[in-house]
Amino acid sequence: MATTDRRILERTHEDLQNDVAIIASEFLGGFQKVLEINRPAVSIFGSARTPEGTKPYDCARATAHKFAEAGFAVVTGGGPGVMEAANKGASLAGGTSVGLGIELPFEAGLNEYVDRGLNFRYFFARKTMFVKYAQGFVVLPGGFGTFDELFEALTLVQTQKVTSFPIVLMGRSYWAGLVDWIRGTVLAEGKISESDLDMFHVTDDVTEAVTIMVEGRLHRTSDAPGAGEHPGSGRAPE
Repeated sequence: MATTDRRILERTHEDLQNDVAIIASEFLGGFQKVLEINRPAVSIFGSARTPEGTKPYDCARATAHKFAEAGFAVVTGGGPGVMEAANKGASLAGGTSVGLGIELPFEAGLNEYVDRGLNFRYFFARKTMFVKYAQGFVVLPGGFGTFDELFEALTLVQTQKVTSFPIVLMGRSYWAGLVDWIRGTVLAEGKISESDLDMFHVTDDVTEAVTIMVEGRLHRTSDAPGAGEHPGSGRAPE
């Protein structure tokens, strides 16, 4: 099945006006839906292929539960695996559980623990919603989609498109190889700066992850676009 974004990429310029209208409506609907959160939020990412009962699943559920208890809304991609676990943890804690789904040929809708959900046709529109109103990312073990979200967040922080934006990698053993490569190859060859390594934290401790986000919330003073806008900072939009 060809998805909407694939059809746009494959079409010629002849239907450009209609394509732009569809994209604009996707952004507008996304902004309106996420504004309803009306509280600090954190986006949690990880693999859809994570079975219930595994360590990453349990970690995602416990982390989201603690975030909800700390007053954060939990935002995920709304699918199965880590996303389901995070939505479940937030929902069972009585928190706000948000799912921003994506039209894919191999996934079927939002998981049952999403209290507020929205399905997107375009990855770029959906990714904007993850970043615009969240105070930070928590990234659990995942595949290409998770890597994409992680490195986009790192790029936004590095280029100062967002400010005061904590990024936490949960699962030391899973991320160790990537972190070693970043330090031993990317940094060693001068492709990043030493200070760039401070943009993310690696931990196995759920409490530490929540503490990092709480401290980030307390220190948010920037008015830069993106992170720090309502509802992430509790300030109403201008």
